Amino acid sequence: MTEQRRFRGNQRRVTAYIGLGSNEGDRVGYIQQAVQLLKDIGKIKVLECSSLYETEPIGDEYTDWFVNAVLVVETELTCEELLDVLKDIESRLEQMNKANEPKGYRPEKRSGRVRFIDLDILFFGNEVLETSYLHIPHPRVHRRAFALVPLLEIAPDLVHPSLNKTVATLHEELPEPEQVFLYGTRRPDECHG
Repeated sequence: MTEQRRFRGNQRRVTAYIGLGSNEGDRVGYIQQAVQLLKDIGKIKVLECSSLYETEPIGDEYTDWFVNAVLVVETELTCEELLDVLKDIESRLEQMNKANEPKGYRPEKRSGRVRFIDLDILFFGNEVLETSYLHIPHPRVHRRAFALVPLLEIAPDLVHPSLNKTVATLHEELPEPEQVFLYGTRRPDECHG
């Protein structure tokens, strides 16, 4: 980051799980850039990143397939400060994308919503938090294969603090999970979307 931020921070280091997703342009590149920007924050230490997964869009809001991953970080930031960092990174990557568009470029009309990068706090230690703008754990993490499959890879025994179930159990209990493929293995002619 260009300017030095002043963070209040925690008295302790917390392990947090961050979901990353992109459904537009260089999807893998946006995720890689977001991870690098997180590594550049002094009070965040990136511990591990899951593999990349290509995931089916959910509902009518999105039409293009996503690339998703989950990042494990250790941080001294508060949950709110971490959220601010994530929103800042989303904004910066979107602005960078707009700055790199050719002059006069008009994207084709699309039927679905575009996310160059989407960063969500899935878990923040064992905290359970509900404010007007922040819900921890993420309120839909237990219903989303695109979050649970990468979590299953790196933290299958992680326990959801509200539901008191492991990631592995939550994944097994998904009634109708969306399709999730290890990145590069999906054959579009074999699946809808």
